[in-house]
Amino acid sequence: MSRLRPRHVGIAFVYAWRWTLGLLLTPQGTCKYHPSCSQYAIDALREHGLARGTTLAGWRLLRCHPWSHGGVDYARDQRLFPVLGSRKAKT
Repeated sequence: MSRLRPRHVGIAFVYAWRWTLGLLLTPQGTCKYHPSCSQYAIDALREHGLARGTTLAGWRLLRCHPWSHGGVDYARDQRLFPVLGSRKAKT
């Protein structure tokens, strides 16, 4: 059995949001971005860990406003940590 990592706690939090308040506050199919903000957060946490993933998810939420253009935006293509890169690239 693998040990619980901090990123798993973050991912569990996003799933909890998605299946509780997310269903009530966000109508299905209204996200401007692909993937949705919650899926982006899960991908960022898996790829970059808790600290960087949370930062990327927060930055994505700040970019989601009525005047944004939206579009395709993947966590693996982020530019917030260009020098540091992802954890998968290091291993």
